[in-house]
Amino acid sequence: ANVQARKNYYDSIFPPQSGNPEFNLHADDIDFQIEADYIGFMCPGMPQSANKIADKIGHIMNYGDGVYGGVFVAGLYAEAYFENDISKIIDKALLSIPAESDYSKIIKGVIQLHNQYPADWRAAWAHLQAKWGKIQICASGTSFNIDAKFNGAFIVMGLLYGEGDPAKTMEIATRCGQDSDCNPSNAMAVLGVIKGFSGLPAAYQEAVKAIGDSLFVNTNYSFNKAVDKTFAYAQKLAVENGGQSNDKELKIKVQQPQPLVLEDAFPKLVFQKRVHVFVRDGWQTKGKWASYGYYDNWSKKEVKDQSRFSGTAGDEISFTFEGTGVSIEGNWVKDGGKADVFVDSQLKRTIDCYFNFANQEHQNMDIYHITNLPEGKHTIRLVVKGEKRPESAGTNVYITNAVVFKTGIKG
Repeated sequence: ANVQARKNYYDSIFPPQSGNPEFNLHADDIDFQIEADYIGFMCPGMPQSANKIADKIGHIMNYGDGVYGGVFVAGLYAEAYFENDISKIIDKALLSIPAESDYSKIIKGVIQLHNQYPADWRAAWAHLQAKWGKIQICASGTSFNIDAKFNGAFIVMGLLYGEGDPAKTMEIATRCGQDSDCNPSNAMAVLGVIKGFSGLPAAYQEAVKAIGDSLFVNTNYSFNKAVDKTFAYAQKLAVENGGQSNDKELKIKVQQPQPLVLEDAFPKLVFQKRVHVFVRDGWQTKGKWASYGYYDNWSKKEVKDQSRFSGTAGDEISFTFEGTGVSIEGNWVKDGGKADVFVDSQLKRTIDCYFNFANQEHQNMDIYHITNLPEGKHTIRLVVKGEKRPESAGTNVYITNAVVFKTGIKG
C-alpha cells in the first residue's frame, strides 16, 4: 500500500485518493497498521484525538479495513495508559472502529475463540486460518496474507493468550505467522504501555538502553529522540484537548472512543483465479511482445519468462475473463513506459509503468485493476503508447499475470 501510494503520488493521484481502492488494490493491507503506533503513543486516553489523526494519515495509503487496522492499534495504546486488563483494552479499542466492519468482526471472532479454547491458541489459530486465511485482495491466490485485519487478529491472539507475559505474547504472535515481525511488535508495545519501561524484564530494558542513541538508518532520529518527541506531542495534544501540562505532571481529559464512518474497500469481492501471461487462457497479443527473464540475486537462479513486454506504439495485449473484477499485474521499472487501458472497448485510463525511486524497481505489481463490473464476460486491453516520462530509460510495458475476481461472501 505504501509503494502504491508513492506511485500514485508520482502519477498525480494525491491523498486521500492515493489510498482509495479505485487507485490502490492494497487498500486493505497492513501498511498503516504497522505505522500507526506513534498516534496511540501520543494520544494517552484520547482515542477520539487518535482517530482524527489516523483518519487523515491512514487514507494516504489505505482505506476501510486498512485504515481501521491503524485506528485499532492506536486505540489499543491510547486505552492501555489507563487500563491494565487486556480484554478490556481490546474491547475499548474496538469501539474506535465500525462494528459492521470485517476488521471488527475478525477481532470479535478471536475473542470468541479465546473463550472457546482458553488454553489452546493453536486450536484457535486453526479456526481463524480456516475462516479468514484466504480472505485477501492484493496477493490473492497465494499463501502470503498481508491483509490488515488478519494480522490484527494475530496481535490480539498474542495479547489474549500471552496473558501479560512479554515473551509468551511475542512468541504466540510470531508463531501465528504472516507479518510475524510487526504483529509481535504491536502486541509487545501494548504491554509496554501497560507496564511502563521500568516494568519490563531487565534484559529487555538493557537491550533498549544499549541502542537508545543509535540513529535509525537514513534518519537523524534515535530511539531516545523518538521517545522525547512523542512525549512532547503527547503534552501538546493533551493541552489542546482540555488537559494540563507542567514540569511535574500531565493531566489528561480522558475521551470515550467513537468509531470512524464505515468504509468497505472491496465489498463482496473474492478471488477466482490467477493466470500467468504465458498461459494461453484468455490472453491475446498483437505486435512484437517479447519474453523477459532475469537473474534473481536472492535465489541465485535464472528466472525465465517472468513477463511479456513491448515498447512499440500500437502493440496490444488483452485478457478475456468471466467475473466482476480483474487486476493486471506487471513490472514497475526504470525503462517503463505508458499504455492506454480499455475495458470492454471503453478507454479507462493511461497508465505509466516507470518507477525508479531510490533505485528501486518492483515486479508483479498491480498496474491496473477494475472492480464492480457486472457479472459476465469482459475483456481488458492494454495498448502500448510508445511514450514515456523524460527520466525513463524506455517505453516498455511489462505484463506478468491477470487476477480475476468474482462476487461472493467473505469470512
